[in-house]
Amino acid sequence: MPRSALGARKPIAALVAEEADPRGPTLAKNLSAFSLVCIGVGATVGAGIFVLTGTAAANYAGPGLMLSFVLGAVASGLVALCYAELAAMIPVAGSTYSYTYVTLGALPAWIIGWDLVLEFAMAAATIAVGWSGYAQSLLADAGLRLPAWLAAGPGEGGIVNLPAALVVLALTALLMRDNREAARTNAVLVALKVAIILACLGVGHLRPDLWQPLVPPNEGPFGAFGWSGIFRGAGVVFFAYVGFETISTAAGETRNPQRDAPVGLIGSLLVTAALYVAVAAVLTGLVPYRDLDVADPIARAMAVTGLTGFSAAIKAGALIGLTTAALTALYGQARICYAMARDHMLPDLFARIGERSRTPFVAQGVIGLATAVVAALVPIGILGELVSIGTLFAFILVCASVLILRRTEPERARPFRVPGGAIVPVLGILACLALMASLPGDTWLRLLAWLGLGLAIWFGYSRRRVGAHSGFERTAPFAGPGQRPG
Repeated sequence: MPRSALGARKPIAALVAEEADPRGPTLAKNLSAFSLVCIGVGATVGAGIFVLTGTAAANYAGPGLMLSFVLGAVASGLVALCYAELAAMIPVAGSTYSYTYVTLGALPAWIIGWDLVLEFAMAAATIAVGWSGYAQSLLADAGLRLPAWLAAGPGEGGIVNLPAALVVLALTALLMRDNREAARTNAVLVALKVAIILACLGVGHLRPDLWQPLVPPNEGPFGAFGWSGIFRGAGVVFFAYVGFETISTAAGETRNPQRDAPVGLIGSLLVTAALYVAVAAVLTGLVPYRDLDVADPIARAMAVTGLTGFSAAIKAGALIGLTTAALTALYGQARICYAMARDHMLPDLFARIGERSRTPFVAQGVIGLATAVVAALVPIGILGELVSIGTLFAFILVCASVLILRRTEPERARPFRVPGGAIVPVLGILACLALMASLPGDTWLRLLAWLGLGLAIWFGYSRRRVGAHSGFERTAPFAGPGQRPG
């Protein structure tokens, strides 16, 4: 590959033209703004409420978890506005990967694409492990228990987490069939999930004394409690806001992306932020925060208060909520891999679209199998922190892309424009950097190891393929609508 092509930026017109290439099946464009809001709520209201609230409250923030979610929501709001501008202007699959390709070039696009593979795979795996915890709790209530070696991964007292693997495989099969069917299933499950969460918020038995002090004192050198714990808690639960990436990835499959993408992004943020803060308040007001370090914290809180019948309903609601979150994470990852394969960074097989399903069924199947293996074997704590740092890294590039495109393509139509000029993108970058800095060093090392593996694949495989198929140089225009480079 020519050295100059490493930094070659793909023209936006080329990207949009490829998405509508008439020479073969394309992704179905049948989603609405309501579908995107449901995708966003389905993606964001899942493990963050039903699983990681307990871990973050018990280990990092205490009752101040409410503040952690507020900080996460503020950072997410800044980034969501940037996503809305880019998704309306560049309505294609690939999200941050595609935005980086048109602003920074091939190698940076590969890096963020590889990061997104980690983000979505770890998100789906984290959610699946949480799903397994709630499923096993329900089975235990009915007197049924899995053998210990099938109930958890190697780091948690077992050999393989079978329920986590099975739910990933079942959702993968659904996504390989039809995006409209998956969207309808997601919408129904989201409605049920929100109804159960609202019912949870209405329970009595709250003890305001459990919120005192709101910010517990520091208890060690690793950021547990105190304001450092609040920020670290925000960094961990920021995983919950990964849904924005999924919405922008789905923009290329909407009927009117210029309108639907901003509505989906901003609407889902408002709904999910309110739910997160409210649930954190109720959860830490029901039981002491130190007792919440379990895989099913909301169900445990209901049981402690004596509301055993309601506890079963919460567990069922958690299963529904975690199902939609895993569904949307798997959906998003397949679209990222499809976009990268479309640009020849991954094997062309991943870009194959089914004639009937009009979904990237090969990419979806491979992703589902790989994610099922991870969910079966890796502990939830490691998974959650990996997702958070990967998400924050992607969000920084989204904000940067808005700034770059404002300078390089100022005349391009922007159906939605981030208010405040450069202030919002810059604040978004700073907020994400602050949350990344709050995460532990071993999480950074795992991210660097993953990116190092990605660079090895780039220089050993993807660089040559991109160079062989690229039909544009650093400043050359794309060949024209309907024509793929090379």
